[in-house]
Amino acid sequence: MNFEPETLNPKPKTFYSNGKLLLTGEYVVLDGALSLAVPTKLGQSLKVELIDENRIIWKSLDEKGAIWFEEIFEFSEVTFPLVYQFSTEYNKKTRLDEKGKILLKLLFSANQINKSFLMNFIDTEKGIKITTELDFPKNWGLGTSSTLVNNIANWAKVDAFQLLAKTFGGSGYDIACAQHDVPITYQLNSNQPKVKKVAFNPVFKDNLYFVYLNKKQNSRDAIAHYRSNRNYISGEISEINTITNELIDCDNLADFQRLMEQHERIISCIIKQKTIKELLFSDFNGSIKSLGAWGGDFVMVASQENHSDYFKTKGFETIIPYQDLIK
Repeated sequence: MNFEPETLNPKPKTFYSNGKLLLTGEYVVLDGALSLAVPTKLGQSLKVELIDENRIIWKSLDEKGAIWFEEIFEFSEVTFPLVYQFSTEYNKKTRLDEKGKILLKLLFSANQINKSFLMNFIDTEKGIKITTELDFPKNWGLGTSSTLVNNIANWAKVDAFQLLAKTFGGSGYDIACAQHDVPITYQLNSNQPKVKKVAFNPVFKDNLYFVYLNKKQNSRDAIAHYRSNRNYISGEISEINTITNELIDCDNLADFQRLMEQHERIISCIIKQKTIKELLFSDFNGSIKSLGAWGGDFVMVASQENHSDYFKTKGFETIIPYQDLIK
Protein backbone atom coordinates (compact mmCIF):
# COMPACT_ATOMS: atom_id res chain seq x y z
CA MET A 1 0.00 0.00 0.00
CA ASN A 2 1.39 3.42 -0.95
CA PHE A 3 0.93 6.57 1.06
CA GLU A 4 1.39 10.20 0.17
CA PRO A 5 4.35 11.77 2.01
CA GLU A 6 3.37 13.55 5.19
CA THR A 7 3.08 17.30 4.70
CA LEU A 8 4.43 19.90 7.07
CA ASN A 9 0.94 20.86 8.21
CA PRO A 10 0.98 23.86 10.59
CA LYS A 11 -2.43 22.96 12.04
CA PRO A 12 -2.42 20.61 15.04
CA LYS A 13 -3.90 17.18 14.41
CA THR A 14 -5.54 15.08 17.11
CA PHE A 15 -6.20 11.35 17.10
CA TYR A 16 -8.31 9.43 19.61
CA SER A 17 -8.72 5.74 20.43
CA ASN A 18 -11.08 3.91 22.79
CA GLY A 19 -10.04 1.80 25.72
CA LYS A 20 -11.18 -1.83 25.93
CA LEU A 21 -12.50 -4.69 28.02
CA LEU A 22 -12.65 -8.33 26.91
CA LEU A 23 -15.84 -9.82 28.32
CA THR A 24 -15.35 -13.34 26.95
CA GLY A 25 -12.52 -15.35 25.46
CA GLU A 26 -9.57 -14.22 27.55
CA TYR A 27 -6.47 -16.26 26.69
CA VAL A 28 -8.29 -18.48 24.15
CA VAL A 29 -8.82 -15.50 21.83
CA LEU A 30 -5.18 -16.15 20.90
CA ASP A 31 -6.18 -19.57 19.56
CA GLY A 32 -9.18 -18.52 17.51
CA ALA A 33 -12.00 -18.39 20.07
CA LEU A 34 -14.94 -16.12 19.32
CA SER A 35 -14.72 -13.33 21.88
CA LEU A 36 -16.93 -10.47 22.98
CA ALA A 37 -15.14 -7.16 23.48
CA VAL A 38 -16.46 -3.72 24.39
CA PRO A 39 -14.94 -0.27 23.88
CA THR A 40 -14.89 1.97 26.92
CA LYS A 41 -15.93 5.59 27.23
CA LEU A 42 -12.38 6.27 28.42
CA GLY A 43 -9.47 6.24 25.99
CA GLN A 44 -6.37 8.16 24.94
CA SER A 45 -5.70 11.11 22.64
CA LEU A 46 -2.57 12.02 20.67
CA LYS A 47 -1.99 15.59 19.46
CA VAL A 48 0.62 16.47 16.80
CA GLU A 49 1.87 20.07 16.60
CA LEU A 50 4.48 21.63 14.30
CA ILE A 51 7.43 23.35 16.07
CA ASP A 52 10.52 25.29 15.02
CA GLU A 53 12.99 22.67 16.27
CA ASN A 54 14.15 19.71 14.20
CA ARG A 55 13.27 17.01 16.71
CA ILE A 56 10.37 15.12 18.24
CA ILE A 57 9.37 16.39 21.66
CA TRP A 58 7.14 13.84 23.37
CA LYS A 59 5.04 14.34 26.48
CA SER A 60 2.54 11.88 27.98
CA LEU A 61 -0.08 13.06 30.45
CA ASP A 62 -2.17 10.96 32.82
CA GLU A 63 -5.87 11.41 33.53
CA LYS A 64 -5.09 14.24 35.96
CA GLY A 65 -2.94 16.14 33.47
CA ALA A 66 0.32 15.20 35.20
CA ILE A 67 3.35 14.23 33.10
CA TRP A 68 4.19 10.53 33.46
CA PHE A 69 6.61 10.29 30.54
CA GLU A 70 8.58 12.76 28.43
CA GLU A 71 11.45 12.36 25.99
CA ILE A 72 13.12 14.00 22.99
CA PHE A 73 13.95 12.00 19.86
CA GLU A 74 16.02 12.98 16.87
CA PHE A 75 14.44 12.19 13.50
CA SER A 76 17.50 10.09 12.61
CA GLU A 77 16.66 7.75 15.49
CA VAL A 78 13.20 7.10 14.10
CA THR A 79 13.97 6.93 10.39
CA PHE A 80 17.50 5.46 10.23
CA PRO A 81 16.84 2.01 8.69
CA LEU A 82 19.23 -0.13 10.72
CA VAL A 83 17.98 -2.69 13.21
CA TYR A 84 21.11 -2.29 15.31
CA GLN A 85 19.19 0.37 17.17
CA PHE A 86 17.35 -2.43 18.96
CA SER A 87 20.32 -4.74 19.48
CA THR A 88 21.62 -5.60 22.95
CA GLU A 89 24.67 -3.40 22.35
CA TYR A 90 22.53 -0.39 21.46
CA ASN A 91 20.22 -0.90 24.42
CA LYS A 92 23.21 -0.91 26.78
CA LYS A 93 24.48 2.38 25.42
CA THR A 94 21.28 4.29 24.85
CA ARG A 95 20.15 7.05 27.19
CA LEU A 96 16.53 5.87 26.92
CA ASP A 97 14.68 4.15 29.72
CA GLU A 98 12.37 1.20 29.02
CA LYS A 99 9.39 3.40 28.14
CA GLY A 100 11.56 5.43 25.76
CA LYS A 101 12.85 2.31 24.03
CA ILE A 102 9.30 1.02 23.52
CA LEU A 103 8.13 4.33 22.09
CA LEU A 104 11.17 4.58 19.81
CA LYS A 105 10.45 1.08 18.53
CA LEU A 106 6.84 2.05 17.80
CA LEU A 107 7.90 5.12 15.81
CA PHE A 108 10.70 3.26 14.07
CA SER A 109 8.34 0.38 13.15
CA ALA A 110 5.73 2.81 11.80
CA ASN A 111 8.44 4.32 9.60
CA GLN A 112 9.45 0.88 8.36
CA ILE A 113 5.86 0.14 7.31
CA ASN A 114 5.32 3.56 5.73
CA LYS A 115 8.69 4.80 4.50
CA SER A 116 7.38 8.35 4.02
CA PHE A 117 6.36 8.72 7.68
CA LEU A 118 8.28 11.66 9.20
CA MET A 119 10.74 11.78 6.28
CA ASN A 120 9.65 15.29 5.27
CA PHE A 121 11.23 16.61 8.45
CA ILE A 122 14.73 15.44 7.50
CA ASP A 123 17.01 18.38 6.58
CA THR A 124 14.45 20.98 7.64
CA GLU A 125 14.25 23.36 10.60
CA LYS A 126 10.86 22.03 11.59
CA GLY A 127 9.91 19.35 14.08
CA ILE A 128 6.91 18.11 16.02
CA LYS A 129 5.57 18.18 19.54
CA ILE A 130 3.49 15.18 20.55
CA THR A 131 1.17 15.24 23.54
CA THR A 132 -0.75 12.14 24.60
CA GLU A 133 -3.42 12.26 27.27
CA LEU A 134 -5.14 9.38 29.04
CA ASP A 135 -8.74 9.47 30.27
CA PHE A 136 -8.07 6.69 32.78
CA PRO A 137 -5.33 5.74 35.28
CA LYS A 138 -2.62 3.92 33.34
CA ASN A 139 -2.60 1.02 35.83
CA TRP A 140 -6.25 0.16 35.13
CA GLY A 141 -5.43 -2.07 32.17
CA LEU A 142 -7.93 -0.42 29.83
CA GLY A 143 -5.47 -0.11 26.96
CA THR A 144 -2.65 2.38 27.56
CA SER A 145 -0.56 0.53 24.97
CA SER A 146 -3.27 -0.39 22.46
CA THR A 147 -4.68 3.14 22.30
CA LEU A 148 -1.17 4.46 21.73
CA VAL A 149 -0.51 1.93 18.96
CA ASN A 150 -3.77 2.78 17.22
CA ASN A 151 -3.19 6.54 17.50
CA ILE A 152 0.35 6.26 16.11
CA ALA A 153 -0.93 4.01 13.31
CA ASN A 154 -3.59 6.56 12.36
CA TRP A 155 -1.03 9.37 12.45
CA ALA A 156 1.48 7.38 10.38
CA LYS A 157 -1.20 6.06 7.99
CA VAL A 158 -0.28 2.42 8.64
CA ASP A 159 -2.30 -0.65 9.59
CA ALA A 160 -2.62 -0.76 13.39
CA PHE A 161 -2.72 -4.58 13.51
CA GLN A 162 0.54 -4.71 11.56
CA LEU A 163 2.15 -2.16 13.88
CA LEU A 164 0.98 -4.15 16.91
CA ALA A 165 2.49 -7.35 15.47
CA LYS A 166 5.84 -5.59 15.01
CA THR A 167 5.90 -4.26 18.55
CA PHE A 168 3.78 -5.53 21.45
CA GLY A 169 2.16 -8.54 19.80
CA GLY A 170 -1.05 -10.09 21.13
CA SER A 171 -4.40 -11.05 19.66
CA GLY A 172 -5.34 -7.55 18.48
CA TYR A 173 -8.83 -7.40 20.04
CA ASP A 174 -7.74 -4.25 21.87
CA ILE A 175 -6.89 -2.57 18.55
CA ALA A 176 -10.35 -3.49 17.23
CA CYS A 177 -11.94 -1.88 20.31
CA ALA A 178 -9.81 1.22 19.81
CA GLN A 179 -11.34 1.55 16.34
CA HIS A 180 -15.00 0.83 17.16
CA ASP A 181 -17.63 2.69 19.17
CA VAL A 182 -19.90 -0.31 19.70
CA PRO A 183 -19.46 -3.83 21.12
CA ILE A 184 -17.81 -6.31 18.78
CA THR A 185 -17.03 -9.96 18.41
CA TYR A 186 -13.41 -10.65 17.63
CA GLN A 187 -11.87 -13.81 16.24
CA LEU A 188 -8.55 -14.76 14.70
CA ASN A 189 -9.00 -16.79 11.53
CA SER A 190 -5.63 -18.04 10.21
CA ASN A 191 -4.11 -15.25 12.33
CA GLN A 192 -6.23 -12.65 10.51
CA PRO A 193 -8.63 -10.57 12.64
CA LYS A 194 -12.34 -10.95 11.99
CA VAL A 195 -14.32 -8.14 13.59
CA LYS A 196 -18.11 -7.91 13.69
CA LYS A 197 -20.28 -5.23 15.30
CA VAL A 198 -22.91 -6.74 17.59
CA ALA A 199 -26.03 -5.44 19.34
CA PHE A 200 -24.93 -6.21 22.88
CA ASN A 201 -26.94 -4.01 25.21
CA PRO A 202 -28.18 -6.13 28.14
CA VAL A 203 -31.49 -5.02 29.59
CA PHE A 204 -30.11 -5.86 33.05
CA LYS A 205 -26.99 -3.67 32.71
CA ASP A 206 -27.98 -1.89 35.93
CA ASN A 207 -27.04 -5.17 37.62
CA LEU A 208 -23.55 -5.21 36.08
CA TYR A 209 -20.50 -3.34 37.31
CA PHE A 210 -16.73 -3.52 37.21
CA VAL A 211 -14.39 -3.76 40.19
CA TYR A 212 -10.70 -2.90 39.95
CA LEU A 213 -8.46 -5.40 41.75
CA ASN A 214 -5.87 -2.76 42.75
CA LYS A 215 -3.10 -4.05 40.53
CA LYS A 216 -2.25 -4.15 36.84
CA GLN A 217 -1.63 -7.62 35.46
CA ASN A 218 1.31 -8.25 33.12
CA SER A 219 -0.33 -9.55 29.95
CA ARG A 220 2.89 -10.97 28.51
CA ASP A 221 3.56 -13.06 31.61
CA ALA A 222 -0.05 -14.23 31.67
CA ILE A 223 0.09 -15.27 28.01
CA ALA A 224 3.35 -17.14 28.60
CA HIS A 225 1.72 -19.01 31.51
CA TYR A 226 -1.27 -19.85 29.31
CA ARG A 227 0.95 -21.12 26.50
CA SER A 228 2.87 -23.38 28.87
CA ASN A 229 -0.25 -24.90 30.47
CA ARG A 230 -2.75 -25.35 27.68
CA ASN A 231 -3.05 -28.63 25.83
CA TYR A 232 -5.40 -29.57 23.00
CA ILE A 233 -8.35 -27.26 23.67
CA SER A 234 -10.52 -27.30 20.57
CA GLY A 235 -13.46 -28.59 22.64
CA GLU A 236 -13.08 -25.78 25.17
CA ILE A 237 -12.83 -23.19 22.38
CA SER A 238 -16.07 -24.50 20.92
CA GLU A 239 -17.73 -24.09 24.34
CA ILE A 240 -16.43 -20.52 24.66
CA ASN A 241 -17.78 -19.73 21.18
CA THR A 242 -21.21 -20.93 22.27
CA ILE A 243 -21.06 -18.94 25.52
CA THR A 244 -20.09 -15.77 23.63
CA ASN A 245 -23.04 -16.08 21.27
CA GLU A 246 -25.44 -16.85 24.11
CA LEU A 247 -24.20 -13.94 26.22
CA ILE A 248 -24.82 -11.52 23.37
CA ASP A 249 -28.44 -12.65 23.05
CA CYS A 250 -29.08 -13.18 26.76
CA ASP A 251 -32.17 -11.36 28.04
CA ASN A 252 -32.19 -12.18 31.75
CA LEU A 253 -29.69 -11.82 34.57
CA ALA A 254 -29.87 -15.38 35.89
CA ASP A 255 -28.88 -16.88 32.54
CA PHE A 256 -26.14 -14.27 32.14
CA GLN A 257 -24.71 -15.24 35.54
CA ARG A 258 -24.84 -18.92 34.66
CA LEU A 259 -22.87 -18.26 31.47
CA MET A 260 -20.32 -16.13 33.34
CA GLU A 261 -19.69 -18.91 35.83
CA GLN A 262 -19.49 -21.56 33.13
CA HIS A 263 -16.91 -19.46 31.29
CA GLU A 264 -14.87 -19.07 34.50
CA ARG A 265 -14.78 -22.82 35.08
CA ILE A 266 -13.56 -23.52 31.53
CA ILE A 267 -10.72 -20.98 31.65
CA SER A 268 -9.82 -22.08 35.18
CA CYS A 269 -9.27 -25.63 33.93
CA ILE A 270 -7.23 -24.49 30.93
CA ILE A 271 -4.81 -22.21 32.79
CA LYS A 272 -4.84 -24.28 36.00
CA GLN A 273 -5.71 -21.35 38.25
CA LYS A 274 -8.50 -20.83 40.75
CA THR A 275 -11.22 -18.39 39.77
CA ILE A 276 -11.07 -14.91 41.27
CA LYS A 277 -14.24 -15.63 43.25
CA GLU A 278 -12.65 -18.70 44.80
CA LEU A 279 -9.52 -16.72 45.67
CA LEU A 280 -10.95 -13.47 47.01
CA PHE A 281 -14.74 -13.42 47.10
CA SER A 282 -15.94 -16.89 48.03
CA ASP A 283 -18.70 -15.51 50.27
CA PHE A 284 -20.08 -13.13 47.63
CA ASN A 285 -23.74 -13.50 46.70
CA GLY A 286 -23.48 -13.02 42.96
CA SER A 287 -21.30 -13.84 39.95
CA ILE A 288 -17.79 -12.55 39.27
CA LYS A 289 -15.83 -12.98 36.06
CA SER A 290 -12.21 -12.13 35.33
CA LEU A 291 -11.56 -9.93 32.31
CA GLY A 292 -8.30 -10.29 30.40
CA ALA A 293 -5.29 -11.69 32.23
CA TRP A 294 -6.42 -13.31 35.48
CA GLY A 295 -5.33 -11.91 38.82
CA GLY A 296 -5.42 -8.18 38.11
CA ASP A 297 -7.12 -5.29 36.35
CA PHE A 298 -10.95 -5.36 36.35
CA VAL A 299 -13.50 -8.07 37.05
CA MET A 300 -17.15 -7.98 35.96
CA VAL A 301 -19.74 -8.43 38.70
CA ALA A 302 -23.36 -9.45 38.17
CA SER A 303 -25.79 -9.44 41.09
CA GLN A 304 -29.39 -8.64 41.94
CA GLU A 305 -28.29 -5.95 44.40
CA ASN A 306 -25.48 -3.42 44.40
CA HIS A 307 -22.83 -4.84 46.72
CA SER A 308 -20.38 -1.92 46.58
CA ASP A 309 -19.98 -1.92 50.36
CA TYR A 310 -18.95 -5.59 50.24
CA PHE A 311 -16.01 -4.84 47.91
CA LYS A 312 -15.04 -1.67 49.76
CA THR A 313 -14.77 -3.55 53.06
CA LYS A 314 -12.33 -5.87 51.30
CA GLY A 315 -10.22 -2.93 50.12
CA PHE A 316 -11.48 -2.58 46.55
CA GLU A 317 -12.62 1.03 46.21
CA THR A 318 -12.90 1.40 42.43
CA ILE A 319 -16.39 0.18 41.48
CA ILE A 320 -17.83 1.39 38.17
CA PRO A 321 -21.37 0.71 36.91
CA TYR A 322 -21.55 -0.87 33.44
CA GLN A 323 -23.28 2.11 31.81
CA ASP A 324 -20.64 4.53 33.20
CA LEU A 325 -17.72 2.71 31.59
CA ILE A 326 -18.95 0.99 28.41
CA LYS A 327 -19.89 2.84 25.22
